Amino acid sequence: MKLTANWVEALAFDATSDNGHTVRLDTTVDGGGLDSGMSPKKLVLAGLCGCSGMDVVDILKKMKVDLKKLEVSAEAEQTDEHPKTFKYINLVYRAAIPAEDLDKLQRAVSLSMDKYCGVSAMLAKHCPINHSVELI
Repeated sequence: MKLTANWVEALAFDATSDNGHTVRLDTTVDGGGLDSGMSPKKLVLAGLCGCSGMDVVDILKKMKVDLKKLEVSAEAEQTDEHPKTFKYINLVYRAAIPAEDLDKLQRAVSLSMDKYCGVSAMLAKHCPINHSVELI
């Protein structure tokens, strides 16, 4: 796994992976940036949501659950002192599935968080990651 982050201007960087995908990282105008992309910490949360979300979709597919929509949202609080790190992360999985498959959704999320999601495994070494599920 490899990528390169190239400075654009102000505090904006474009990070390009070895397979050619580019993501803009930046901060707010008040923070000295252009507000042209996600902050690095928000991108970490996005990575967590995407990593776990991919697991959940794959697991539900194998369980033959009729998944119409999945939304994974994250909220984190940071410490006050530098380096500002996450105190905790709360994830909410909202899925459009038949109500009788709620237990399968809960199982899929637990498998992702406890066994498959590498991003979750790395972050959990630093702060608690809480999760809940909801039907939509």
